[in-house]
Amino acid sequence: MSVPQILGVHAARDSVSLEMREIDTGRVLVSGRAKFASGSDNHGEQDPTVWWQGLLDARHQAGGALGVAAISVAAQQRGLVALDSDGALVGPALVGDHFDSRSATTALLNERSPEDWATACGSVPDSSFSISKVASIRENRPDDYNRIVALLQPHDWLTYRLGRRAVTDRGDASATGYWSPRENRWRPDLLAQIDSERDWALGLPRVLESGEPAGDREGVVVAAGTGAPMAGALGLLLSPGDVVIDLGLGAQVFSVRELPVEDPTGSVFGFADASGRFMPLVPIVEARLIFDQAASVLGGDRGRFDQWASNSPPGAAGLVFAPPTNRSAINGGGVIAGRLFGIKTGISPENVARAVMEGVACAALDAVDALGTADVATRGKLFLIGGIARSHVLQQCLADLSGRAIYVSKTDPTVAGACLQAAAVTTGEKVSAIAAAWGLPDTRIVEPDPQFDAEEIRSISRAARTRR
Repeated sequence: MSVPQILGVHAARDSVSLEMREIDTGRVLVSGRAKFASGSDNHGEQDPTVWWQGLLDARHQAGGALGVAAISVAAQQRGLVALDSDGALVGPALVGDHFDSRSATTALLNERSPEDWATACGSVPDSSFSISKVASIRENRPDDYNRIVALLQPHDWLTYRLGRRAVTDRGDASATGYWSPRENRWRPDLLAQIDSERDWALGLPRVLESGEPAGDREGVVVAAGTGAPMAGALGLLLSPGDVVIDLGLGAQVFSVRELPVEDPTGSVFGFADASGRFMPLVPIVEARLIFDQAASVLGGDRGRFDQWASNSPPGAAGLVFAPPTNRSAINGGGVIAGRLFGIKTGISPENVARAVMEGVACAALDAVDALGTADVATRGKLFLIGGIARSHVLQQCLADLSGRAIYVSKTDPTVAGACLQAAAVTTGEKVSAIAAAWGLPDTRIVEPDPQFDAEEIRSISRAARTRR
């Protein structure tokens, strides 16, 4: 008799990855990955059908990944997929920091104070939140707005395509700006600030309990799924005090906590996780794009960029890079461009690469500090995941600048987390018990150099970022 198998999916902005695993052992049987354009207009719009096609292509690459008992999808967060009465898409998905939603965000904050927002939905929304995007559609695309009957996020829509039910989970719901992590319920009254005449409750997906199925597709059980960071936390078996630095597209620093976080400064988002706890999260600069752009300017690729950075001494001969940042909506929003300070005669490509890497690493570690300022425990394990986490130079840079061991995931913990959800909905067991049986997480440890003067480099980096 064959061992039951499950399928976990991670749908990112530029790719879909999946794994088929044995339920009993967690052994990866096959895997697949499909890449596609992440959207080039810089306005945060993407055709959702590319995610669905990416899932089909990744599954084809994995030989069809047939015979699974269940499937679960994790996907990029803080996106909006709107559907009409026939279940058809209303315009493109709005993902990430949506440029056209910035004025709508300002209007929402003018009607309700940051303190009230933090209390109501755990976060002070910015232009990446679904609520800002709904307001933007009403303002800029009234015909489309009038067609909308359902509001989903990327993972919700893929689950809808699989199970034909409009459902979500508490993790993804908490990133909309109209769901309360503290009260564990939708807040349609927040959407009423956009339009008080609409019955918003009718267009919101049902929030499933952990382990509750979302439907089935040709006999395959569809799990609830969740947002990418929430699935990553499952795959890493994250405990309170542990912190994850995620340097993929849509980069962020996050942890888990037993109590909600409600930060009125807007620095820390107070999300829910996929297991009944809470997830404080700080969005950070997308290092992968910065590294690729810097490498291109220097005349190389990402591999050459790493080599250059490894051949420069710490401190980059006095060259300092302040990464670009998205300002909080509270402070007027907008993007502040990255800057190089200390350019002088004798500066080499090696110094530039090292300065860029140190600047990004310092910004990520400052986000860890921001969690601590919001009363989040941060002295557990420090994990590194994401598209550029395989860079040994970056791993060592983060270890040296933090003075802490860095736990580098050997696999994609987001896919692993999705696999755990699929296994849980099949077996009825807790995700933590399944993860322990599978031997997750699978990491390697990078130790810091005890002779490294981290404080000087970090203080210079902070000063550079305040000189903008």
